[in-house]
Amino acid sequence: MNNVLKKTAPESVWTWILITLLWGTVFFFTSTWMLSQASILLDAGAFRPDRSLSITVYLLYTPVLILIALVAKAVKHRLDPGSLRQLERQKRVRAGGRERYFVSLAGSIASGFLFTVLTASAYVFAVPVTGVSVRLGVVTVLAASVMHVAAGLAASLFVGMIFLVSGVGRGSARS
Repeated sequence: MNNVLKKTAPESVWTWILITLLWGTVFFFTSTWMLSQASILLDAGAFRPDRSLSITVYLLYTPVLILIALVAKAVKHRLDPGSLRQLERQKRVRAGGRERYFVSLAGSIASGFLFTVLTASAYVFAVPVTGVSVRLGVVTVLAASVMHVAAGLAASLFVGMIFLVSGVGRGSARS
């Protein structure tokens, strides 16, 4: 029997939550910056939230991140019970058969885009709580989302470089 396909202990719910909070926090603040830059670039109003507004919106946004983590874990468990596909992917990465510089290129692009839309939505839906008027047009949000894809690619490249430096993906050279 292939030892890579053996059953592993399930990942902790806390692992999913902490990783989602980590990346969700990074993408929240980089998305906020991209939204303000797109607003300036398009001369589409003055979306320049101050630090206290951003923190308040982030605190309201955190439960959404936790919900995303829980849903993602449930979907992953449903699509890959026993984590067999994940173990096989990890084996291919260690053997050098997968992307070495980008950890999920498509996922990075989708994350960069979707987290900007989610961040813009958080600011808009927080208006009743914060009392601050937020003007974000669809064009501004879409432009910021496209610009923010670069942040997703940079994060993916960063993680890929950590893998490269640490030796993951070198295959038999590390053995």
